Amino acid sequence: MKNLYKTKVTTQGGRNGHTRSEDGILDMELKKPEGLGGPGGDYSNPEQLFAAGYSACYGSALEHVAKKHKVDLGDYSVTATVKLGQTDSGNLQLSAILDAYIPGVDVETGEKLVNEAHEVCPYSRATRDNIDVTLNLLLDE
Repeated sequence: MKNLYKTKVTTQGGRNGHTRSEDGILDMELKKPEGLGGPGGDYSNPEQLFAAGYSACYGSALEHVAKKHKVDLGDYSVTATVKLGQTDSGNLQLSAILDAYIPGVDVETGEKLVNEAHEVCPYSRATRDNIDVTLNLLLDE
């Protein structure tokens, strides 16, 4: 594989720790959310960071496939909802919902773009067959 970009982030203390990228742009304290028995508050957590990364990456994949099909995405957005749950065997498991809002496209075009973006998005490829990912197309009424 030809490397196009590399980053390095170190976290000390896990979910109740501190995370910092090697360039210092990402530099924040992490705390478990209340739902996981933590203090909550104005802190981020791994699920938020994953949701941010996934929504941004999937959005770029949408741009890529829209350009290929000569479709104007308009003022589009992608919202990623990431859930951390527990399986019947007691293991922790992630799931994700990607809501792609694409104003001004018809349902057929929107579904084509959403599905094709899911095929090319590196996050989608990395999670494929590992976590449940639900794709939703949101349109103007």
